[in-house]
Amino acid sequence: MSSSPVSWIGSPADLKSCLSTALARVGLDTEFIRERTYWPKLSLVQLALEGAAGEPPRILLLDMLEPGMAEALVPLLADRSVTKVMHSASEDLVALRHACGTLPEPLFDTQVAAGLAGIAAGAGYQRLVQDLLGIAVDKGETRSDWMRRPLSPAQLAYAAEDVRHLFALHDALDARLQALGRRAWFEEDCARMLETARSDKGERWPHLSMRSAQLLDEAGQRRLLRLLRWRERQARRSDRPRAWVLDNELAVMLARQAPADRDALDRVLQAHPKAPRKLAAQLWEALTTPLPDENEAPPPRTGERDRKALRRLQDAVAARSGELGLPDGVLASRRWLESLLDGEDWPGVLSGWRRAQLEPALAPLLEPAGEAGATSV
Repeated sequence: MSSSPVSWIGSPADLKSCLSTALARVGLDTEFIRERTYWPKLSLVQLALEGAAGEPPRILLLDMLEPGMAEALVPLLADRSVTKVMHSASEDLVALRHACGTLPEPLFDTQVAAGLAGIAAGAGYQRLVQDLLGIAVDKGETRSDWMRRPLSPAQLAYAAEDVRHLFALHDALDARLQALGRRAWFEEDCARMLETARSDKGERWPHLSMRSAQLLDEAGQRRLLRLLRWRERQARRSDRPRAWVLDNELAVMLARQAPADRDALDRVLQAHPKAPRKLAAQLWEALTTPLPDENEAPPPRTGERDRKALRRLQDAVAARSGELGLPDGVLASRRWLESLLDGEDWPGVLSGWRRAQLEPALAPLLEPAGEAGATSV
């Protein structure tokens, strides 16, 4: 088979011309940078278009720095008659939504499909292409400056490779999902991924993911929650990385021992090299203003009883995963199980088909979770 033809698309008119014929599916990937911003800066979109029978796909490399290119891509992204085949799409979805104002629907994520097909959880594109197709893929430009122009030959080759094999993966994985009767599970997971990207609500309890929060008393945990929520809003508004607004070390320091007054806060900020001194007034307001829902925040899980309760859930999930032939982490992650222990009613990803598979085994361990934790050895 000959190699795929690759075209650089440098104008919206060129893109519209290439997309003038009807399509049943496209392969889709993006390249972006995010080191100095909160929102990803979309640089390149790679599209694979199906050729004639037996021919390799045609690959388009779209210069997203070109004015009007994002708008020209919108009709394809929004066309629900065209399946968009992507791999590990969650970050790409954020980049596309921010740049184009829409999302690629319907979505076929090959990483999600590989997990539900029993192949691997969180498998990379390179691994899937090797394992399913027997083809080695070079990933040498993973960390690259995609904003420079012109892109190097190595960058162009890398970008094209990321969509070259998506149709073959789609064919192989869709067949496995159909054979296992899991196509509905897969569609539910992809739809949820799109909804997460669309709503972009952010994490409700960001302090729980910080290990240092476990060492704070209850008042300190509330102060940390206030600071992290403020940081998230400020980072989005200013389009700066979270750590550039307020780094974790300073956030925990302020939460652990709150300054007595505004002057004391200013002295702390002056002594900290990365402190947001220009935002001192906003920082003080965030630190001292209670949140409407902060009393609902679950405490970090640190005790032996909590660990035992979590282990029981993990063991039950592992047993059910084995029965279904699912890799570890596909049915329920540690973080999702902690949400159940915190009293959330089968939240987010644990709803739908996962709840149907897990509730018979987990319900006895969750009701009441505290008594189960106290009596088990």
